[in-house]
Amino acid sequence: MNTTLAPHPLLNELQTRWRDMFAALAAGDDLPPGPRLRTEGMMEAALLQQLATEEELLDAMQHCYQAAFGRSLAEEFGADWRDFYPFPQIPAMAARAPVFPSTAD
Repeated sequence: MNTTLAPHPLLNELQTRWRDMFAALAAGDDLPPGPRLRTEGMMEAALLQQLATEEELLDAMQHCYQAAFGRSLAEEFGADWRDFYPFPQIPAMAARAPVFPSTAD
């Protein structure tokens, strides 16, 4: 599995954004939708410009996820994670906040 992409400013920026997003989420921080959506657009642009294949982009993203969380996307979301997050969607969700009932009902 190729975990790095060819040198190119757009591909370098993608890897930086994936690392930053996943590091923030692994630290328990929230991730606003804007950065994720812009990065997904960049992934699509990289594919359209033939800078990398879909598989290469997903492998590189997976590498960044594993570096941040210590487990793969398949371990986190199941072997069929790509069915739920089709390219170019990034599975970047903050941990669910603990919720406690506010009333005795």
